[in-house]
Amino acid sequence: MNRLLCGLAANPALPPELVDRLIALAATPPEPSDLPDPAGLPAGYLADLLVRNLSERADLGPAQVAALAALDEDTPARLARDGHLGAADVDPAVWPLAALALLDEGRGLPEWARRFAVDPDPSVRWQLASCPGLPADVEDALAADPDPEVAAELAWWTTSSAVAARLARHPHAEVRQSVAGNEAVPPAALAALLTGDGLPPARSCLVCDGREIPFTHDPHCPDADCVLPAGAACDGTHGSTVHGTWQRALANPAAPPEAVAAFADHPSVLLRWAVAEHPGLPAEVYACLAADPAPGVRASVARNPGSGPEVSRVLAADPEVEVRRAVAHHPRVPFDVLERLTPTTRLGPEPLPRICAATPEELAQGAASANARVRMLVAHRNDLPPELRDRLAADPDASVAKAVAPHAGLSPERLRAMVALHGQQVLARVAANPDAPGDLLAEVARHDPPARRALREIASHPHATAEALLPCLADGKARVRAAAHPALPAAVVVGLLDDPDPEVVEAAAGNSSLPPAVMAQRMP
Repeated sequence: MNRLLCGLAANPALPPELVDRLIALAATPPEPSDLPDPAGLPAGYLADLLVRNLSERADLGPAQVAALAALDEDTPARLARDGHLGAADVDPAVWPLAALALLDEGRGLPEWARRFAVDPDPSVRWQLASCPGLPADVEDALAADPDPEVAAELAWWTTSSAVAARLARHPHAEVRQSVAGNEAVPPAALAALLTGDGLPPARSCLVCDGREIPFTHDPHCPDADCVLPAGAACDGTHGSTVHGTWQRALANPAAPPEAVAAFADHPSVLLRWAVAEHPGLPAEVYACLAADPAPGVRASVARNPGSGPEVSRVLAADPEVEVRRAVAHHPRVPFDVLERLTPTTRLGPEPLPRICAATPEELAQGAASANARVRMLVAHRNDLPPELRDRLAADPDASVAKAVAPHAGLSPERLRAMVALHGQQVLARVAANPDAPGDLLAEVARHDPPARRALREIASHPHATAEALLPCLADGKARVRAAAHPALPAAVVVGLLDDPDPEVVEAAAGNSSLPPAVMAQRMP
């Protein structure tokens, strides 16, 4: 088994008869003595990759699907998820994992769910519990499952408020912790999880299920099979699990604000952090949390959609950069606050929520700002009006032009003008533009000195020509991408099958321009 075969298995131009040969090879298990490939991947991993690539092919015929499904118990599930097997093709007694995969995608049969709900294997019931659209009687059975991990999985995924409310009263604390993060839980049940009012105490947790209490888990536990998290503890009150329940409930948007606000001055920073993430609290609670000694709490308040401009203005002057950056990601941060942040805070290349929500008038105002960093923030938005986009593309500041360069709709003339004005500073972003023509990409690829980031963009650009791709082979990362590009000359692709880099070999083997005769020659 090798990377070349794995690449061929993913090649969309692989002839059907060669697909059959690869399936036959996949049926032969790797020898224990097989050496790993040069990248250190063991033969067993490569065998699995081969089967995965074959299963994901869109051109499989019924006989090929049947042959792949017969390889092992996992492959039918892959074939089901990839659309090669439907409910009519699957017998849950023969291919249970495939049936569970179809249930998970909403394409299974209700009778399968009822069958798996009483399966003696708890791992099967656990997988079923996360499937959407389960019949009500199946959810009832899973909610009453004797294995708390099964009920906890259902608690996390159910969309039934009645089931969620019932699980909030479950006698096992682990189930309550899972359901606390589920937005389907009624507010009254979430309030009870936070206050304890009207809620019977939990009788057990994962800690006291398997340990003599009182017990505190060693964060450096030497037991490799131990599944308890660091800091897990129980003295009979299931302390760490209750704390986790509070943490999830406090951050749950469905939790009543008055119950959440009561934890705003809790000694636990993790609980205050969770409170700071809740979007429906009174303004005075957010103001209090904005003065919290923990930067993570202040950052959560700063980006919380429920906090107002007053909090943004206060935290825009915070000494911690993570807090100031969080202010910039508030969806309603005032434009003047954003402008104050730009000299001191790197805000990243992604469009900010406030910029994405800006009106055309606000965008025009920002694009006309004397502050180039504000113009750059506007330029990151990829659905700008054409006239605004073109104006920013001609901006004399390279950071602004660089931000707008990848946006669709820019003409080749504008892209060339950007390169002429700003040179090396914008090459990679121009190369990432989906409308960049092949001749411009070739010019960028030949730039001296080489722009390595631009080469990596060119190597996977759909408009790249052979002339543009050949220089990409000189860069290690771009070489892998270029090896898979269908515009690379076939003779070059064939030569890359013997490249010392196994990733390049796999990419070249998956290239649709590889001649079928060569594919056949390279197969065992």
